[in-house]
Amino acid sequence: MSDKLNKYIARKKLMATDLVQSAKKHKFCYLFMLPYAVLFITFYVLPMLTSIYFSFTNYNILEKPDFIGIKNYINLFLEDEVFTIAVRNTFVIAIIIGPVGYIMAFIFAWLINELPNWIRTLVVFFFYVPSISGQAVTVFKFFFADDANGWINAKLIHWNIVQQPILFLTNPRNVLKVIIPVILWTSLGTGFLSFVAGLKGIDKSQYEAGYIDGIQNRWQELWFITLPNMKPMLLFGAVMSITAAFSVCSVPMLLAGYPSVDYCARTIVTHLFDYGFTRFEFGYASAIATVLFLTMILCNKFIQNLLSRVGH
Repeated sequence: MSDKLNKYIARKKLMATDLVQSAKKHKFCYLFMLPYAVLFITFYVLPMLTSIYFSFTNYNILEKPDFIGIKNYINLFLEDEVFTIAVRNTFVIAIIIGPVGYIMAFIFAWLINELPNWIRTLVVFFFYVPSISGQAVTVFKFFFADDANGWINAKLIHWNIVQQPILFLTNPRNVLKVIIPVILWTSLGTGFLSFVAGLKGIDKSQYEAGYIDGIQNRWQELWFITLPNMKPMLLFGAVMSITAAFSVCSVPMLLAGYPSVDYCARTIVTHLFDYGFTRFEFGYASAIATVLFLTMILCNKFIQNLLSRVGH
């Protein structure tokens, strides 16, 4: 037993020595990385650690934080009924937006890959514009307005399909049916753009070699050549898709109002926004943010394990 322990310690010491030597050898490289590291730690790592600390406190930004242990988490999971609604809505949206949006973005990118450049540019513009323009959602608010002046209601009444305007954005049974397609369209852009770039970066000679080695159709080409070459882009698209799915906030607030009727469009981020910036209960809001952060980490880990099997 002692021999194994001594070997383990010796191996760790050797690894530490190699790490130090490598750091000395590439010290100028680390120096160039220092500005980004400082910014990343300042604006990402430190706020995350601070949020985790505040999640164990009663903090309203005006008074000194009061440490209360896990009381915020107990209230969140056992007493907050609105949070339960928010979790349900968020997972419904995530289940649809995450996998469906991810697959749709890749399929569209794959289908337009062989199109002429000017057509491909127009399609990329159509998918990517909603990601950079906040005005796209306001167009849907006009389309789905609950009165007779809304574009869809006006057409349905004009065609005698309905007699009264449909309450798209205030009827709890209709709200998610409207919001989810809008979120799906506005969340495709970044992943779609990375897939387009990844497909254009694959060496065409690999496809020729694949057909010589026995590739017989486009599906085998996709599985054995395209997907393995796109693992970095696939992982990036997956991370962006999960982030978009779990961070839904602005679209439900703009379309269904804040708060929505019977909290029918409430999401976890909307709930966090309510407690953080409306009620100024930052301790409770930090607990919500911590739960969301851990959930996204677990989902990203699952996706990474899934993508590691692609092409095998």
